[in-house]
Formats: sequence, C-alpha cells, structure tokens
Amino acid sequence: MTASAPTGGGVRARRHQLRLPGTVAALVLVGAVVLASCIGPVSIGPDRVVGTVLAQLFGAHTSVPPVDQAIVWNLRLPRVVLAALVGAALSASGTAYQGVLRNSLADPYLLGVAAGAGLGATVAIVSGGSGSVLLPVAAFLGAVAAVVLTYLVASMGSDRASGYTVILAGVAVAAMLTAVQTFLQQQHSEEIRQIYNWLLGSFSVASWRDVGLALPYLVVSMLVLLAHRRVLDVLRVGAEEAGTLGLHPTRTRLLIVAAATLGTGAAVAVSGLIGFVGIIVPHAVRLLTSASYRVVMPVAMLGGAAFLVLADLVARTVTAPGEVPIGVVTALVGGPFFLAVLRSRRTRQGLL
Repeated sequence: MTASAPTGGGVRARRHQLRLPGTVAALVLVGAVVLASCIGPVSIGPDRVVGTVLAQLFGAHTSVPPVDQAIVWNLRLPRVVLAALVGAALSASGTAYQGVLRNSLADPYLLGVAAGAGLGATVAIVSGGSGSVLLPVAAFLGAVAAVVLTYLVASMGSDRASGYTVILAGVAVAAMLTAVQTFLQQQHSEEIRQIYNWLLGSFSVASWRDVGLALPYLVVSMLVLLAHRRVLDVLRVGAEEAGTLGLHPTRTRLLIVAAATLGTGAAVAVSGLIGFVGIIVPHAVRLLTSASYRVVMPVAMLGGAAFLVLADLVARTVTAPGEVPIGVVTALVGGPFFLAVLRSRRTRQGLL
C-alpha cells in the first residue's frame, strides 16, 4: 500500500503537468480563431461569428445578416481552419523529428522534407494537377524521397548518421531540390505566378475543399505522433536503452518519421513552404512547460495551430489591402529565434 501512493501521486502530478499548459494552449487557440474570424476589410463581431458557426453546423436560428454569414463561413473560416491544421501538423512534425534525431534543431524545413514536398507539389502543378487529390500525394512522395536522400547522404562513410550530420545533409538536399524546382519554374513560365505564390506560403485562396483535401492526411499523421509521444521520451535516452524496454528502435523511428513526413507533405501541398514553425513552437513549449514529449507534443500542436492562425492574421492585415506571404512572417520570427537557440546551445556546450 505504501508503494502505491507515490505512484498515484506521480500520475496525478503528470496529468496536472499536461492539463494546465494544454488548457492554456487550447484557450489561446480559440481566441486566435475568433480574432482571425472577426478581423478583415469588414469587421464582424464575435457574436456574429459564433452565430454563423451554429447556423451552418447545427441549423440554429440566427439573426446574422446573410452577407456576414457568407464572409465568415465561405472566406474567413476555411482560411483560419486550414492555417490551424497546418500549424498543428508542422509543429508536431518538428517535435517528432527532434525526438527521433535527439536534436532540438531538427525541423521539416531544415531536413529537406519541406523542399522535397515542395518539389513534388511543383511537379503536380506543372503537370496540371493543382487542386486535385493527387497534389498531397505528390508532395508526400517528394517528402519521402527527400528523407531517404538525406539519410543516405548523412550515412556516407559511417554506419549510423548522427543528428547533426542528418541536419547538414538535409540542408544540402534542400538546396539541390530547390535548384530542380527553379529549373521547372523556368521551363513552365505560364505557371510561374502560381508556383511563386505557393512557394512563399499563403492561405489567400483557402476553401473548405482544401480543408477536406488535407484533413485525412493531417489527422492520421497527428494521431500517430500523439500515440507515440511517450515513445519519444524513451528514444531520447538512446537506442540501447529503448531496446531494453521492449521497443524496436529502428522500426519505431521509421514509423514516426513516416507520420511526420506525411503531415509535412500534406501541409506543404495546401499551404506552400512555411518555415520555422517546427522550431519556434516546440522550443517555446519546452521553455514554458516541460521537456517531456508527453507534454510537448499535444501542447505544441495546439500552440502551432494558434501561432500560424495569428501569423496569417498579420500577413493579411499588416499591409492591407495587400497581403504579405505567410512564409515571410514566420521567417522574420523564426530566423532570430533559431539563431538565439543555436547560440544558447553552443554556449551550454562551451563552444563560445
């Protein structure tokens, strides 16, 4: 009886450790969604946003004018929902890559995964497949090819690739894939504007069709990563230790990488290349809550969704009536953040 008390107390403490930051992140996400749905060329109150949602989803009676309903439901909410899904997926993927590689600098953008997905989606666009069901599939295949190529390059000359080697290989692979992408743009100048807008990242033409197109891929990816959040804590201590606990490290890593790559590919396919989300959000969550992936993964999903919704709000309002590509906004925030993280890591390691 005496031995069970600390265990029960430990379980309750761990649940509380997740409950508070999870609740805060969820409230921030709800606030971001409502705020982004209200702000635009036509200002619409929160009560009208809620009334529109209730009317559209549940058939509830509402006094919201039809014009306001059309603006909220057909223009703003698809954009907000898609931004939230993409932000959650990119944050979850970044968290997963960091856990698998045991390197907090890992990110879909840096590992070449986003560039591979971008190349696959570009091939689909120039082949006339933009907006089709094949676009996320093409992006996913490109992302998988980038992952395989990155690991092959990182493993040259050694049996096992280290986390830093994989990141450096990913940067090189991303540069090569971007060069191929540039070549395709030159060969298909008639699609250059569509490709250019897509490369910089944007939700300006988001629709419920885009949400439905990406939703199955993103949900599967995030559910798999959520189910393995405790496994990431085990992998963090090392492959040998994980094996002694009954895990198959190689097979588990492949599954997690595949799920993260699926989420990245689907996100890139519907939003374009949006960098640094997978670094900014997981690091912020670790600084504010805990280093355990059991906490970081779900909170990073909620935080990533809120972050990208707010970033998109900035992108479409800061130069209104014009619009800044959302990739520019995340880069302006993520670049200095990445440098700060890199400096702090080097300082701790005594390299500065």
